[in-house]
Amino acid sequence: MASLKGVLGPSLAAARTLSRLPGCRPAPAPCSATTAARGAAMDPAPHWLAGLRFDNRALRALPVETPPPGPEDAASVPRPVPGACFSRVRPAPLQQPRLVALSEPALALLGLGASPADDAGREAREAEAALFFSGNALLPGTEPAAHCYCGHQFGQFAGQLGDGAAMYLGEVCTEANERWELQLKGAGPTPFSRQADGRKVLRSSIREFLCSEAMFHLGVPTTRAGACVTSQSTVVRDMFYDGNPKHEPCAVVLRIASTFLRFGSFEIFKPEDEHTGRAGPSVGRNDIRVQMLDYVISTFYPEIQAAHASDTVQRNAAFFREVTRRTARLVAEWQCVGFCHGVLNTDNMSIVGLTIDYGPFGFLDRYDPDHVCNASDNAGRYAYSKQPEVCKWNLEKLAEALAPELPLELGEAILAEEYDTEFHRHYLHKMRRKLGLVRAEREEDAALVAKLLETMHLTGADFTNTFYLLSSFPVGPESLDLAEFMTTLTEQCASLEELRLAFRPQMDPRQLSMMLMLAQSNPQLFALIGTHANVTKELERVEQQSRLEQLTPSELLSRNRGHWANWLQEYRARLEKDRKGASDDSVWQAERQHVMHANNPKYILRNYIAQNAIEAAENGDFSEVRRVLKLLEAPYHREGEAAEVLEATDPEGASGTADLRHSYSGKPPLWAVELCVT
Repeated sequence: MASLKGVLGPSLAAARTLSRLPGCRPAPAPCSATTAARGAAMDPAPHWLAGLRFDNRALRALPVETPPPGPEDAASVPRPVPGACFSRVRPAPLQQPRLVALSEPALALLGLGASPADDAGREAREAEAALFFSGNALLPGTEPAAHCYCGHQFGQFAGQLGDGAAMYLGEVCTEANERWELQLKGAGPTPFSRQADGRKVLRSSIREFLCSEAMFHLGVPTTRAGACVTSQSTVVRDMFYDGNPKHEPCAVVLRIASTFLRFGSFEIFKPEDEHTGRAGPSVGRNDIRVQMLDYVISTFYPEIQAAHASDTVQRNAAFFREVTRRTARLVAEWQCVGFCHGVLNTDNMSIVGLTIDYGPFGFLDRYDPDHVCNASDNAGRYAYSKQPEVCKWNLEKLAEALAPELPLELGEAILAEEYDTEFHRHYLHKMRRKLGLVRAEREEDAALVAKLLETMHLTGADFTNTFYLLSSFPVGPESLDLAEFMTTLTEQCASLEELRLAFRPQMDPRQLSMMLMLAQSNPQLFALIGTHANVTKELERVEQQSRLEQLTPSELLSRNRGHWANWLQEYRARLEKDRKGASDDSVWQAERQHVMHANNPKYILRNYIAQNAIEAAENGDFSEVRRVLKLLEAPYHREGEAAEVLEATDPEGASGTADLRHSYSGKPPLWAVELCVT
């Protein structure tokens, strides 16, 4: 600790002097000149982080629970928190925190500079990051708190939930006149931890850290991740809920966003639910709902506040309309990059239209509209194809939560008017760009996209790689021979071995037989058990497996080539129409390829890539996490543009060395099918 204090430099007094710099100007969410309460006096003074200036507006604008009497740890005792939006907490220290990785682009939002060139400077910065971003020490101006919210989980109202493993640290004001909320995820228990310990393990923390940054660089609105810190502290987790718990290292992620408020933040006022019997902790406190609306709209939607300052109903209607539009566009972005969230509960929906709370997420490999990335989602509620409808349902719950400040009938009318229209408009706009349709829009484009996805489904094509390859599709009468392109394209289709793995039965044949007998003999009991969807899906797998057993590789290839030949003929015809609208063929072709390269990533965070990084990190090697992070920071780069960015470990994980012959841009290895995320 003595050596660490030596490299951390300036005194706490100097840091406080920095925190009294003039306030930010009004855009986008200005900071006042006042400074929030500082961290505990015993915390060591920062050096690299000393310039961060906190102004914690949320804690001034929204009610904070009065700490309960008793010992210091009483603040984290699980309890209902009525009449408040936040509870004050303190991070629980970790044993020997150690930095896994930093995201330079995310930390640049806070005004933090690039990594020092010298080893000593980098080591000092990493030591400081590990200390403060683990929660073992608090920066001057931070005021740790946990946010109270409720939520509908898998369609059922769950009552009070809240930040059970995350802590608001404060809001940083920057010289760019921006305000960023900092959170530590995994920093220990809060009043909302229920029966849990408030900790996150290394594997889930690496996934959230990498995916937060991957989504940003893909161009998808998202919360950010500035750092991932691990430790010698451990907790027991049963990863697959199968009775095989084990000790895993604790980790913390530094999360950054304009705000982490969510749909569920407004559900704390919900009266007793007729189905679950649960209620929010602040039933009847419409005064707090008014406070929250005033704070959210004035801080994050200032243009709406300015336009409707004298009419709160119209202001609230405009706010809900904008949230609806942002949510619709966000889901359209997800669908266009093949992202599955996994847990689209109302408490995981951002009030400012960001992707938030990365848990059992996944990106599509083989295109399957019914893909479920969360192994705990037995009924497939949050399947890839259902995400648009689920988010609309969540907006319905938000409309209910805003009443009476936004009359429910008005909220429902806005949702009906805006959501579907905005989703389809943005989705088709993105898909046109992914297909290189850069000139006039045509009515048949929606059908062309639908047929493409159907072809991808029929052939088991890789979602990301298929779109990427289409940028090299030969166009024009001089390119009539499609043989080479067709060979490359069909290589991205699922092999017989892949399909047999994907459609292998999940149930014991005897169990399936018993379920079918029960469905015939006692349909009421069968319906009550709630396994109808699972049995139906299992029967489909059995039928598909039977068909695959009778298929040869050559027959599969011939079938795939036939499907693609049909669609490519339509695609070429549509491109010809697009080209006719251009005055210069070469200019059109260059624009088409530029647009496609900018909208079809070569790299996404596939589960097996994250797993390789996790396994290395669990063995004390963080280099793979850092390599993958760099790769994901340039997802649209092509081969040869930045060779160092393309380096990655062998997907098979055998050698652990960088090898361009096994680029992470290829199809995932067969073992990736076996990965399970809950």
